[in-house]
Amino acid sequence: MWLVFERTRRPDAAYWPGRQALAALDAVAWPLAWVAGTLFVRDRCGLVGAMVVAVAALQALRRLRRALCENHRYFFTTWRWARIVSVVLLVGCLMKLYYLAT
Repeated sequence: MWLVFERTRRPDAAYWPGRQALAALDAVAWPLAWVAGTLFVRDRCGLVGAMVVAVAALQALRRLRRALCENHRYFFTTWRWARIVSVVLLVGCLMKLYYLAT
């Protein structure tokens, strides 16, 4: 038996002044970070590095189009990863405090 569950769509993002410019910056910054990381170790990546650069460039264009043309459907990647990193950092600080207290 095959079950298919369809998730409901996320509601549209709220609009505020400057959202489109920040969304465009966020849309291009993450793929550029991947390109920069790949170029930093380019001599060890070979063909895979070139493929990562090409895919990142295509993703940057796709994300930029969504950030500019469909801004109500664009969700910030930086905010998503900042929450995850901050939780991991908080857990690490709490562990350090616990071990210093014992």
